[in-house]
Amino acid sequence: MHNNDQQAQQNNIRVTLAYDGTGFAGWQIQKDKRTVQGEVETALEKMHRRRVKIYAAGRTDSGVHARGQVINFRSDISSLSPDRFFVALNSYLPPDVQAIDSTEVPPDFHSRYSARLRTYRYYLLPAEAMPPEHRLYCLRIRYNPDIAALNRLCVPLLGVHDFTSFALPRDVSTSKKRRIQKAVFFMDGPFLVFEISANAFLWRMVRSILGTLLSFEREGKGPEALEKVIHAQRWDASGESVPSAGLFLHSVRYEGEVY
Repeated sequence: MHNNDQQAQQNNIRVTLAYDGTGFAGWQIQKDKRTVQGEVETALEKMHRRRVKIYAAGRTDSGVHARGQVINFRSDISSLSPDRFFVALNSYLPPDVQAIDSTEVPPDFHSRYSARLRTYRYYLLPAEAMPPEHRLYCLRIRYNPDIAALNRLCVPLLGVHDFTSFALPRDVSTSKKRRIQKAVFFMDGPFLVFEISANAFLWRMVRSILGTLLSFEREGKGPEALEKVIHAQRWDASGESVPSAGLFLHSVRYEGEVY
C-alpha cells in the first residue's frame, strides 16, 4: 500500500469525520491528553508509515461531538482509490472516531480556509428525567420553552456583527466579527434543537449564545435585550454558557455546495 518514493504524486484527500467527543480533550493535539486530531494522525501515520499533516475545518472543545468535521491531507498511496480511502482509514481508527466519506479534491483545497459555512446543532431535552443513553449527548431542561419566543430572540444574531460578548477573553482571534446566516430552534422527536450556521465561530461562541437565549426566554426578555448584549462587546455581558455535551459540529459547506 505504501509508496516509498517520497517524490510520488501526492493527492489532496478530503475526509468527513464523525466522532463521539466524550472521551476526548477536544480536537487539537495536547500533550498527554487524548484528542481527535491525535487519533487521526496516528491512524494516517500507520497507513503511510510516515507522519501526515492534517488540516481541519474547526477545533471542537472537550466533550463536543461531530457528525461532519472535514479534514484534508496529502497522500501518496496510489493503490487506494480516494473515494474508498475512508474505509481503509477506519480500520486504523478507534470506534469513537470514524471517517464517513472521502474524495480527492484540488491541490488548493484547504478544509479550514476554503470553508464557506459551518453549522452546529445543540440538543436540549425538555424532560423531568434524563434517559441514561442520552446523558452525554444533550442537555436536559426541566421545562418546555416557548419556541416561538426563542426564534424571535434569534433574529438580532443574523448578519455580520462583532461577537466579542459571546467569546471567552482568551480567544486570540484578531477579529471578532462573524456572519451568522441561520439561527433557529425546532423540535426533532423529543429534542429541542438549536441550529446555527456561520462563516466561522469564536471559541465557545455557540454555547455562550445558547445559554444567553435560554436565560432571556425564561426571563421573558425580547430581541432588544439580545441586541444590547451584542452591542456591549464585553464578554461579561452574555449569560452562562451551556455544557459541551449537547453540541455537535453538524456540517461544513464549501464553494459550489448546497447550503
